[in-house]
Amino acid sequence: MMDEYTISMFIDDELDLDEKIEFVENIHEDAAFKNEAIKLLKQEKELSQDLVEQIPAVSLDLPARRRPPVSIPFTIATAALAVTVVLLTFVLLVQQQTGPSPYRFVLYQPDAGRAEIAGSFTGWQRLPMNELGTTGYWEIQLDLSKGEHRYSYILEGDKRIADPTVLTREFDDFGGENSILYVGNSI
Repeated sequence: MMDEYTISMFIDDELDLDEKIEFVENIHEDAAFKNEAIKLLKQEKELSQDLVEQIPAVSLDLPARRRPPVSIPFTIATAALAVTVVLLTFVLLVQQQTGPSPYRFVLYQPDAGRAEIAGSFTGWQRLPMNELGTTGYWEIQLDLSKGEHRYSYILEGDKRIADPTVLTREFDDFGGENSILYVGNSI
């Protein structure tokens, strides 16, 4: 036996082909069912008009639902997809903000035959810097994480100097000076 719930599913085009066949057969066999279906179709027509002057009264004693309409699983799936997209976007933004970024160190020492850098980001191991032709400039690019970093340049293998372009410095335990570099918004 068909019910008002099935009529609603027919109106909303939520029935599969077998259910539609059963619906049409029932319309032809059961006059009360046919009248109820026509009544609900007219009500749907009124509700779909652009302007409703009065909300029609609905008095249906609907039985307990046998299965949820197709729109509920679709809505849940859409919401889950939206949440997934938001979470992935957030995770990617956080990774971009917290991951290492390239930083270029440049030093002007035209009389130096060799320049190196050592710092907290290298475990205080010396890394050779690249001479830029005959310009007197030395450079190296390193990936630095956000935060505070200490370093100094080493010229000719033994002369330690702080970075002249970075004003924040501290004395180290060996009588020298280290530059303090802030990467990101950790100041």
